[in-house]
Amino acid sequence: MRKKKTLAAAALAVAAALSLAACSSSDGGSDQSPPVTDVSAEAKTKAATVLDTPFTKPDLVLKDTHGKKYDLLKQTKGKAVLIYFGYTHCPDICPLTMGNLAVAKKALPKADQDKVDVVFVTTDPERDTPAALGTWLKSMDPSFTGLTGDFSTIQAGARQIGIGIDPPKKEKDGTVVSMHGAQVIAFSPKTDKGYLLYGDDASVEDYTKDLPKIIKGENP
Repeated sequence: MRKKKTLAAAALAVAAALSLAACSSSDGGSDQSPPVTDVSAEAKTKAATVLDTPFTKPDLVLKDTHGKKYDLLKQTKGKAVLIYFGYTHCPDICPLTMGNLAVAKKALPKADQDKVDVVFVTTDPERDTPAALGTWLKSMDPSFTGLTGDFSTIQAGARQIGIGIDPPKKEKDGTVVSMHGAQVIAFSPKTDKGYLLYGDDASVEDYTKDLPKIIKGENP
C-alpha cells in the first residue's frame, strides 16, 4: 500500500538539509513556513519526491546577473524550471548541486537543453552581487540564471516553496555562513507547478535520468 503523510514546509526543509554542515545549519534554517503541500512518502524514483499537491512557482521579481529586472513567473512561463536557493561562498552543497545540474543538462540533446531553465537564487545577496553571481555561475554553466536582490524578498519567495532560509551570520572564526534548505524544486512546462523535489543527495545520474521527462512535463 502506498503510504502518504503530510509534512509542514519547515519540516520539509529540515529533511532536505540534514546533511549540510558549513553550508547550512542542521535544522535547515529557523525560518518557519506554514504547511503548503502533501508529500508522498514513497516516490517513483530514488532521487525525486513526487508532490501530491504541487508547489506554485514563487512570485519573485529580482535582479539577474546583468543587474536587470527579472520576473520569475513571466520569464520562465511554459518552460521546465529547476530552482535552487544557495550562495556562492558555500563550501560544499551549493557548488555540488549546481555542478550536478550542469553536467546533467549538458547531457541532453542541444534542442532539449534550451527547454530547461536552471535558476539559482542567492541566500547571501550582500556578497552575491550580480557580477559576483554571474562569474560563479559561468564556471558551472553560462546558461544558468542567477538572481539576487533584497533578502526579505528572497526569503519570502523561498518560503512559498517550503524552503527555510536565515540571514547570513558571522561565525566566531570570522566565516560568514548562510543557512538554507537544500532542495531543488522542478516545475513542469505544462502547468508551471512544482511536482518534484530533490534533496542534496541527488546525483548527476539522477538528474540525467529525470531531465528528459521533466522537460516533457512528466514525472520520472
